[in-house]
Parts: sequence; C-alpha cells; structure tokens
Amino acid sequence: MTQVDGPITQFYNCRILKDHKLTDDYLYVQGGKIIDPEKMFWDAKRKPDVRIDCKGCIVSPGYIDVQINGAYGYDFSNDTDIIDEAVSNISKGLLLQGCTSYCPTTVSSRPEVYKKVLKHLGPRDGSVENGAAILGAHIEGPFISPQKKGAHELETLRTAKNRISDFDECYGLDNLRKYVAYVTMAPEVEGILDTIPRLIESTGINISLGHSNATSAEASQAFKSGANMITHLFNAMHAFHQRDPGIIGLLGAADSGSRPFYGIICDGIHVHPHSVMIAYYAHPEGACLVTDAMSAQCLPDGFYKLGEMDVDVNDGHVYIKGTDTIAGSIITMAECVRKFIKFTGASKVEGLENATLHPAQMLGIANKKGNLVHGADADIIILDNNLHVQRIFIAGVEATAENVHFNEKI
Repeated sequence: MTQVDGPITQFYNCRILKDHKLTDDYLYVQGGKIIDPEKMFWDAKRKPDVRIDCKGCIVSPGYIDVQINGAYGYDFSNDTDIIDEAVSNISKGLLLQGCTSYCPTTVSSRPEVYKKVLKHLGPRDGSVENGAAILGAHIEGPFISPQKKGAHELETLRTAKNRISDFDECYGLDNLRKYVAYVTMAPEVEGILDTIPRLIESTGINISLGHSNATSAEASQAFKSGANMITHLFNAMHAFHQRDPGIIGLLGAADSGSRPFYGIICDGIHVHPHSVMIAYYAHPEGACLVTDAMSAQCLPDGFYKLGEMDVDVNDGHVYIKGTDTIAGSIITMAECVRKFIKFTGASKVEGLENATLHPAQMLGIANKKGNLVHGADADIIILDNNLHVQRIFIAGVEATAENVHFNEKI
C-alpha cells in the first residue's frame, strides 16, 4: 500500500461547484491538489487532519481573469522599470479578491517593451508568497486594425506582411513559446490569416480575434485556421450588421462546436446588459468574463496610465484623457460575476463557470485550473449565497490579509 504524505484538509458543510452543478458534498485537499477521498480512505487508510466548516457556503474554483492590464496603481505595459514590483503587488491584490489565476495583459507597444517585460509575465505558480498564479501573458496588439484601435497608440500598430518573421521581430518567437498564453490580433491585417496556423504550430500560443474590422468571411477563416477566442466581444470590432455580422457573427455558427470562446466585460459600461444576454444565449459555453481592468482598479478616481497613454477615471468610467474613447475598466472579477447574473438571469453555476471553467478551457488547462476535479490545483474560494468571497485558498493554503504581504506602495 502506498503511503500518502502531507496533511489532508476536508471542506465540509458546503455546496461544491462541480460537473455543472452545486452539490452538497465534501472536498479533500492534500499537497496543494484536490484528491480522491476513496483513495484516501481505502488505500491510504487516512482521515482528514484538518476540517473546515464552510457553514453552508459555496465552494468554487478560484476566479480566472484572462485579460487585465493592471491594478493597484501599476500597469504591465508602462511600469517596465519596476515590472517585478508591479507583478508582485498585482498578483497579491488579485488573490485577495478571489482571483487565483490570471493573464497579465499588455497593450500595443514597441518591440523593446515586449522584449523587456514578457519574461516577467510568464507562467508561475500561485501561493501566498507569489499571489495569484500567472497563466502566461496576453498580448493585445500591435497587429490590429487602425480603424478599431480603441485605446491603443496608432504609432505602435503594424502589419505582418513578412509573415512570421514580423512576429519574431516584434515579440521574439522564443518569448511567445515561454511566456505567452495568447495574442489578440485582427485577421484582416496584412499577413495575419496566412500566419495564424504557422504561429500556433511553432509557438503553441492561443489566438484571439479583436480590435478588428474583419468581415464574417475573414473571421470564419481565422477561426478555421486555429483562432479560438474573441477579445472583449462587441468592443473595438465591426459592428453587428444583418448582412455581414463580422466577428460577432461567429457566435451564430450553426454548429455550436464551431463557435469560439469570447471575453465579455460585465461592468455595465462596455456592454449593455441586453447585449450581454444576447451573446450568452447565443453561445453560453463560450463566455469568459474578463475585467479588462487597468491600473486604477481598487484605487480612487483620477488620472492614470494605460501603456504610455493618460487616462481619466471617473465614477467607474475610464476614458483616454480628453476623449470619449473607453480605455479599460476598474471592475473586479467578483463584481463581474454578480453583474453577469443580474444582467442575464443566469444561475449561480453559469455565472461562476464563466469566470472559472470556461477561461481554463479556452487556455487548455481545465485539468488543473478552473475545476475541482481530482488532481486539479487546490485554488478555492468560499462564497456566500450572494456570491461575496468569504475565504480564499491558493494551492490549498488559506490566503488572508495577514499572510499576503505587499510592497509598501500598496
């Protein structure tokens, strides 16, 4: 008989989010992983060493945010000289919000910025020392449409007329392999459609469509070539039209298996609640809640940076200074989940899976993140019936304000 090492923690008196439902059950954790209780009882002849009474609350995987530009006064694209400090404090802040994994996002930048910051944004484990786990960077641009640039600097945008060599020159292909989870690009930009298959094959990254004026035909070709995601649906893209719905039309594919995942910002500003409902009921299995938060998340109103641009934050709205161009959000993932349910009337299970399971599936890591299956990482949040976070566990260890230590700036 194999001896099982390490203390075992049992979560009891709880409703566990698993197999697309909330079930009254127990959850067992050992060595930072979810474990099979049958093996514990019958093979190892063990009982739990620690029992945690969840008091009837919901036990969910920790939230996953696959698009966040910054928080707590830091910006991943702008704070290149203090990038380690930025990553450390954002990761710890997100963890204490209940977001246990994320993709740090960079806006369109110059090649020297990518080559400086990407190595700091690559995958790393979550812990009370590190904060939330990093799943790899999300690079948003600069291979995007000038007509749909949104809050991206026009001077940084570029084409891929030299195909994959332009990506190598911009980011460094080795950086993509080591540090990047996915890249947002516009399929109609010169060279992109021809390059997507080779880029995926040579680097293993995921491709998302966004900041794009693509037609439905161009969007469909990109999806067939390997793209699997739409970045912040409805924002910075070809508006829906009945004769050519553009990228948005991918949600209406006759075969649901041919529909991509899509990020959606549920702050009530970026997307009208009716549009959220239309998207969700078109393709519920593809919804991935994202914050698209910038450096002012969890800070007072005022002027902040998004990349090299000045932005004005006022009463939940974020605009490029002196314009009416939206430049990210300040919402948290916990708020996104609650607002999504309010906007759509969806169940708690549906709302939670949009912030846990679906983002993990999009990245191809649902065996270890966004899930409470045996063998998955024990990144767990305990929520009350109104979906407010009560307790947070990262790799099986509880994270609190007492054991998660910030840099003095926070």
